Amino acid sequence: MNDILSFIGLQISSFDRNVLYAVNHSMRNSVMDTVMPFITKLGDKGIFWIALAIILLIPKKTRKTGAAMGIAMLLGVIIGNGILKNFVARTRPFDLANPVLPKHRLLIDAPTDYSFPSGHTLASFEAATAIYKDHTLYGFAAFVLALLIAFSRIYLQVHYPSDVLGGAILGFLLGLLGSTIVRWFTDMRAARKARKAEKEAEKESKTPEKASETTSEYM
Repeated sequence: MNDILSFIGLQISSFDRNVLYAVNHSMRNSVMDTVMPFITKLGDKGIFWIALAIILLIPKKTRKTGAAMGIAMLLGVIIGNGILKNFVARTRPFDLANPVLPKHRLLIDAPTDYSFPSGHTLASFEAATAIYKDHTLYGFAAFVLALLIAFSRIYLQVHYPSDVLGGAILGFLLGLLGSTIVRWFTDMRAARKARKAEKEAEKESKTPEKASETTSEYM
């Protein structure tokens, strides 16, 4: 078992090194250095996605989507940021003496929490998945933004690629779960209303029968 875990760990480390090297040695330029910090800020603390969820909660037509986003992101805070980050306790790339990374200064403020999973990526994929479940076209656009935010975390050297991949997978699953919870609650509420309406209709149908019985007695 230990040999298997060691092998998996080596494969993940190799993947991280190769991707970090490719991004930071082949793609680094002044334009990206300007654009990537702006894109990553859209994912800071999930504010953009939280604001979007609140906006979607207002119209009745998009209320379920906003609720699914909110539930998914709440679960992400608990599971991703609260549990996994502290359990894995992975040091961020810029904190290590890493020969793969060039000696660039950080273009954003250095995060102070642990690295795995990427919180920016987690929140982005939770939100994008919830949107996609109800609105395919808008969901596709949300996924494009989520991918850009995820990539920005690697480009800015604050996450390993496996941190981002883990955040994306967990975010996708929690987005599905959020949508499922909302759908379950909506179906349960609709079924309760249907039962109530059925009982009221049954009462109304019995009332004329009683009235006719009373009339026949007097006749």
